[in-house]
Amino acid sequence: MIPYQIIEKKSQGLTLSESEIKDFVLAYTAGNVPDYQMSALLMAIFIKGMTTEETLSLTKVMLESGECMDFTSAPGFVADKHSTGGVGDKVSILLAPILAALGIHIPMISGRGLGHSGGTLDKLESIPGFNVNLDLKTWHDLVLKEHVGLIGQTGNICPADKKIYALRDVTATVRSIPLISASIMSKKIAEGVQGLVLDVKTGNGAFMQTQDDSRALAKSLVSIGKGYGIKTTALITDMNQPLGSAIGNWFEMEESVRGLQGDGPADLMDVTYALGAEILKMSNPDLTQEAAIELQAKTVADGSAFEKLKRITELQGGNPDVLDKLSDYPRAKYSGAVRAPRSGYLAKVDTMALGFAGIQLGAGRRKITDSIDYSSGMYIHSRIGDSVSSGEDMLTVYSNDEKALDQVLAGGQDIFTIEQSPPEIPSLIRERIE
Repeated sequence: MIPYQIIEKKSQGLTLSESEIKDFVLAYTAGNVPDYQMSALLMAIFIKGMTTEETLSLTKVMLESGECMDFTSAPGFVADKHSTGGVGDKVSILLAPILAALGIHIPMISGRGLGHSGGTLDKLESIPGFNVNLDLKTWHDLVLKEHVGLIGQTGNICPADKKIYALRDVTATVRSIPLISASIMSKKIAEGVQGLVLDVKTGNGAFMQTQDDSRALAKSLVSIGKGYGIKTTALITDMNQPLGSAIGNWFEMEESVRGLQGDGPADLMDVTYALGAEILKMSNPDLTQEAAIELQAKTVADGSAFEKLKRITELQGGNPDVLDKLSDYPRAKYSGAVRAPRSGYLAKVDTMALGFAGIQLGAGRRKITDSIDYSSGMYIHSRIGDSVSSGEDMLTVYSNDEKALDQVLAGGQDIFTIEQSPPEIPSLIRERIE
């Protein structure tokens, strides 16, 4: 196998064989192909795309590069949820304990921030001591006993994807349907789930910014899942503005807690319950949409979902007390506000720019080795369609880097478009793909 020839072949838009994809990916995973050559292949795939057969081959080699979990002994339905990523998307942190409180087993393997989007693992690690690096046996036993375990990708689960995932984050090769499909589905298949719901984001803050691209990605993901015998559906949801109001790791963790305490933003709860309903209906086909939503809302009202989050936090080494005492969490040194330059209606939010502003503040990574400042982040105060007044706070920004804070504040007004007429409000849930 000569890496140059495979890179050249894909750069010309030709189809790679299963053996070429397998040999290249496994050689890279073993350290026999350098980052710069894998980066070149990723960019060629990003530009030229992959056939369905190539995408399946890539999924297969990623899956078979490591171990697959077995939850056949679980006394009940085993399922998971995955989002394609956006800004302010903290649904996993709410949905996992809600479904676990309802008896669904949730073996959730999550990722870190990717490009402009935040990562569930980074949010969980904002809880002091929370360990997302459990060994597979400990995690497996935790899921069986507590119905949920929240970990990152171990060296044993899809190690090929883990290495490539980190490289995609810093080489601008994230927005690729075959790369996203193979990455997501290899991990989800390896979890040993019976059911999977996918939250495919669409809009200016998503990796797939058009409805057509989002639909193509959703269909690709669903077809792979069903090909492996997993009950799979996808919801295409809006990402033309952040989900909820909090952006940044602890900020989103805090908003998730408030959601589990019955005080969550309506858009966040609506998406959470819609995704959860898909899994509940997979586990019980006689369940109606309304009944599935009501069951989830009950776990919030009676406190069982929040107690499950605290329980899993403690069992994974975190300090659950911080979830009860949100106001005691350390705050960033510096803060400021972006104010509306004129009165009118909020017509558009540059959501991707908000995501990159979070990275600039310290809430994300510019390169693989960067550390994260959990106390940096933002709160957005208005939603598309809201009436705003001149001088009104649109965005509150926090950071321990005063220079970065000033830079974000200086460009902050460009994130918002204010018009004199009320705009069309984007639908939150656009389409269901089965």
